[in-house]
Amino acid sequence: MEIWIAILFGIVEGITEWLPISSTGHMILLNEFIPLSMSDAFMEMFLVVIQLGAIMAVVLLFWKKIWPFTSQEKGWIQKDIFSMWFKILAACIPAAILELLFGDRLEEIFYNYQTVSIMLITVGILFILVENWNKGREAKIGSIAEITYRAAVIIGVFQLVAALLPGTSRSGATIIGGLVLGLTRTVAAEFTFYLAIPVMFGASLIKVLKFGMQYTASEVRVLVAGLLTAFLVSVIVIRFLMNFIRKHDFKAFGWYRIALGVIVLGYFFITNNLWV
Repeated sequence: MEIWIAILFGIVEGITEWLPISSTGHMILLNEFIPLSMSDAFMEMFLVVIQLGAIMAVVLLFWKKIWPFTSQEKGWIQKDIFSMWFKILAACIPAAILELLFGDRLEEIFYNYQTVSIMLITVGILFILVENWNKGREAKIGSIAEITYRAAVIIGVFQLVAALLPGTSRSGATIIGGLVLGLTRTVAAEFTFYLAIPVMFGASLIKVLKFGMQYTASEVRVLVAGLLTAFLVSVIVIRFLMNFIRKHDFKAFGWYRIALGVIVLGYFFITNNLWV
């Protein structure tokens, strides 16, 4: 049964990591309704490390755009890709500092259904407002290479909000930041994918080191099932999203976030009052 629940977590992770609807928020809510019968220490690690499966889907699908080395005939190094990675690292600095200094404390305070629900609604409203404001405007940045260091750091600050408040959505926050700065939807989404690589690898490394390397056979099976499922589902979802945003805006995701947030708040309000 735990393997099937882990696969369900992998499906939810693979879908919600890339759609701007908050993977962390959905995972917290899923754990409220269908918890894995594992230790708290393992679950704290699992809910972060499972995202590595999703990240590997990005590496697979965008390998030619993110690998900076090439053949001797082309000069060994692709300078534009190296430049992109320096900008990505600059964008990661704000969230990395926050995680190292206050990560555990923030999880204790904010990792609950109330925060998740409120941020689902708040960012959903922001998506609709930003898309309405952006309608008819011509994008200023039409490629990854055109993103400046200033723009990268500002997008990193948007990501900082997602690191602080679960339910915000890391991809949602960075996409909103990109749209505000004048990135096209495709470039904003693509930069968000690349930005996730060092962020998720770093967060996973911290959690693995904290948990240690002593795993039971059951824990290994659960972790592998979740990672593999998240990878396979992410491949499908990333392709869907890139095709979707070429023809549509992000309003649909905003409305989904608002509806889910309201439903979750209503559910827990009713159930808690029934128990009083």
